[in-house]
Amino acid sequence: MPKTITQKIIFRNAKVSDLYSMYLDSREHTKLTGNNTAKISPKEGAAFSIYDGYSWGKNLQLVKDKLIVQSWRASDWKKTDIDSTLIFSFEQHNNDTVITMIHANVPDNQAAALKNGWNEFYWKPWKKYLAEK
Repeated sequence: MPKTITQKIIFRNAKVSDLYSMYLDSREHTKLTGNNTAKISPKEGAAFSIYDGYSWGKNLQLVKDKLIVQSWRASDWKKTDIDSTLIFSFEQHNNDTVITMIHANVPDNQAAALKNGWNEFYWKPWKKYLAEK
């Protein structure tokens, strides 16, 4: 049975516009994940490939500085697994940005690894990247 991962991440002293742009810019996305190649675009309907081709999908809905909705799947998923849906919602709270992430329809056998993976391969590196920027 597919799982849903929900996470709320607070980025101190960060602007929504910076985080939104970082995720959807190939060069910035590549840097913030430790130079793992990303081919991504800020265009609705555009296909993407991130983390050296580990995951890919399509931008389903983009609302600048507010919302990113993508179809998403990973290379180690079974062919019979359906594509998941990834949603990032961005909110500015004074000097901080809060991202609410919902990753729905994640294969049951991948949920624990992906939950940890978002923290280890995205949220921690993003915070480090922003601190150094």
